[in-house]
Amino acid sequence: MSAPDLSSKSGEHQQQPSHVIDSVGGSPRHSSSPSFKSNKSSDAVQVPETPKEVHWWHKDQLRETLRWSNIVPAFVTRCKDCLIPDLSNKPKNPFGLIFSLNHCQRLTFAAAWMAWMVDAIDFFGVSMTVTEIAKEFGKKSSDVTSAITVTLMLRPIGALIFGVVADRYGRRIPLMVDLFLFTIIELCSGFANSLSTFIGLRAVFGICMGGEWGLGNALAMETLPVESRGVFSGILQEGYACGYLVAALIYYAVVPNLGWRAFYWISIIPAVATLILVWFVPETDVWKQNRVNVKAKNKRLYQQTLQMLKRHWLLCIYAICLMAGFNFMSHGSQDLYPTFLKTQPKFSAEQATVATVVMNIGAIIGGSILGYLSEYIGRRFTIIWACLIGLCFVPLWMLPRTFGLLVFGSFMIQIFVQGAWGVIPVHLAELSPEGFRSTFPGLAYQLGNLIDASASQIEASLGEKNPLPNGEPDYAKTQMTLLCIIFAVVAFLTFIGTEQRAKDFSQELAAEEKEIDANDESIYETKSVYSNDSRGSFGQEIDEKGNDLDKISVISDGKDQKKSVNLKSSLRSPSTRSLKKQAPQQQ
Repeated sequence: MSAPDLSSKSGEHQQQPSHVIDSVGGSPRHSSSPSFKSNKSSDAVQVPETPKEVHWWHKDQLRETLRWSNIVPAFVTRCKDCLIPDLSNKPKNPFGLIFSLNHCQRLTFAAAWMAWMVDAIDFFGVSMTVTEIAKEFGKKSSDVTSAITVTLMLRPIGALIFGVVADRYGRRIPLMVDLFLFTIIELCSGFANSLSTFIGLRAVFGICMGGEWGLGNALAMETLPVESRGVFSGILQEGYACGYLVAALIYYAVVPNLGWRAFYWISIIPAVATLILVWFVPETDVWKQNRVNVKAKNKRLYQQTLQMLKRHWLLCIYAICLMAGFNFMSHGSQDLYPTFLKTQPKFSAEQATVATVVMNIGAIIGGSILGYLSEYIGRRFTIIWACLIGLCFVPLWMLPRTFGLLVFGSFMIQIFVQGAWGVIPVHLAELSPEGFRSTFPGLAYQLGNLIDASASQIEASLGEKNPLPNGEPDYAKTQMTLLCIIFAVVAFLTFIGTEQRAKDFSQELAAEEKEIDANDESIYETKSVYSNDSRGSFGQEIDEKGNDLDKISVISDGKDQKKSVNLKSSLRSPSTRSLKKQAPQQQ
């Protein structure tokens, strides 16, 4: 028995036996009628029940899964799936995959990548200009960093709002609105005349930032070919690292000469360029077909959401926990590292900046390479081994006291930290329930980020509570310990999870459309059965009553005869004809 997955694929249904619908519809008063018996034998049809999904957490299935005789084989199978690579697919040339995209696919991916890069430029701009903003407004640096905290806290709200709108009205228009708000907020941030105004603007920015990742990821993954998703997933995710590098270049070129306000004015240029690019991006065919299926089901948004939560509630919890671990792994290895370099090894601010740039270059390389490999060796296999190999480089990341070794250690750590991250865009898109491919990844990512918002604060507090003999905070031991724990947690969560590598979104929608057609056909057959039965058994009863009326009308006077004829014609009005006329119209 294989290990239970945390979600059920749309095609994995347990088909129930068909049942027979009697021609009379189960009416007991006609059970002894000869005509009823003949209709039952001739008009009975087979109407299949709606397929029912059996999830592993259901009571009976869970009891079967937790038997000792099944646990060991399930564990062995899971180990084979996660720790041994699947080499059945022959790797393709990554450059061939990159250049094989058509014009529409290239344009869509470029827009999604640039939108994520703009997100990073605007976010890191605050952390880079904290000192200058605090000096101008006469505040402490900790007061200015509250803008970063507010931004992180409001990101899940943006993921929910923009995700729901994108799943209902398309990805393109909400992304354009998001980028337009980016541009306005970034421009206004440079004109803020008080810290409270600046923090208020960054709060609105947090809502916009929370919506962008889910929008861009859904737009890209639904457009790209199945075999190209892995490599482009890594490239897409590392648009964030590229955004940090661009922000650093703008800072060192602009802020010393023109001040911190010019940073926010100039950084709107990439946002405007991305907005223009998205204008020419078409809506995805996957979303269009999904909207057709949703309209065919005739369900409101809250009904679809409740149905999704009922079927995939455990998957939602799992995705949030997984993303909390991933965000802690990312922020725990990056945010406090420059502070460590300046505090314990006593390197200069310029050297710390060089180390941070090298770290981000490693992140770009690792995300692109491991994202590509995940297409052939598996999503879970790639993530788990990235965590295990990353554990081996943790000592080199913190213990050396020479600048070159520390930079090399940070470079290698980010290769595997962001290498695992490079799998996440495509992994979450493939796990997403149909119809929620924008809301599900974006909200899971941002809720995980919200849980992890205090990562750097936890590391700093623990370092201060466990000082070195000279009284300085021991950031090295704290970061090493926490990163080792997080590597292990992420590997474990990935191990118990599931993957749907190379999932074809179009085929999934086609299967759903066939299911809708099958349900419509069964409804029509059911109506036909009742229609035929109504004419067969009930029609005979009407005929008998009509004959009695004929006898009565012969001995009646003219007035009574007129009433009997009207009554007879009303009894003879064939309801089956109206039913038969309605059935084709509804079909």
